[in-house]
Amino acid sequence: MDQTRFYGGHFLLALPGMEDMRFDHSVVALCVHDDNGALGIAVGEEIEGVSFRTLLDSFDIDGANVPDVPVLRGGPVEPRRGFVLHSLDWGGQDMIDVGGRWGLSGSLDILKAIAEGRGPSRYLIALGYAGWGAGQLEQEMRGESWFLADADADLLFDTPARRKWAAAFAASGVDSAHLVSGAGSA
Repeated sequence: MDQTRFYGGHFLLALPGMEDMRFDHSVVALCVHDDNGALGIAVGEEIEGVSFRTLLDSFDIDGANVPDVPVLRGGPVEPRRGFVLHSLDWGGQDMIDVGGRWGLSGSLDILKAIAEGRGPSRYLIALGYAGWGAGQLEQEMRGESWFLADADADLLFDTPARRKWAAAFAASGVDSAHLVSGAGSA
C-alpha cells in the first residue's frame, strides 16, 4: 500500500474552474482517506439561518451557556447529518483522530459535552460531508480540481469561514488572487 496517497489531516482547496460548482472556493478538511475512499468536511461556508443553538434545540439540548456559532455547510452528502471537527483535548465514542491534528465526531455525546462545558476547547459544527469512492479523489487530484495543502489547526479553528480559502493558499505560499482557471501550454 502506497502511504503517500493517504492525505487525512490535510486541506483540499478547490482550484478556480472546478467543474463542480458546489465546491467553488471550497476548503475541505480531509478526515479519512484510505483504500475505500475519502471523507472530508467543507469548512469555508456558513449555512444561512442555522446556528449552533438552533441545532442544539432540535435535539432538546440546552445551549444557553455556549456561544451561538454558525453551522457550516460540510458538503453535499447527507446534508442533514451533523459533524464536529474539534481539538484533541476531548475524545468520545466513535471519535476519529485525524492525523494527530484534530478529531472528527458525529455523535450526540459531543454536542451534549459542549453544551455542558466539558467538550473540546476548539470546535466547528457542520452539516453534511464531502465523500469520494475508492480512487475517485486520486483521479480528481490528477486533474485541475484540487490543491493539497498542509493542515493548520489555527487556520481551521480561528479563521472566519469566508476567509479560509485565501488564507489556506497563503499559508502554502500561493497568492490566490493570481490563480486562474484552466491550464496553459508552452
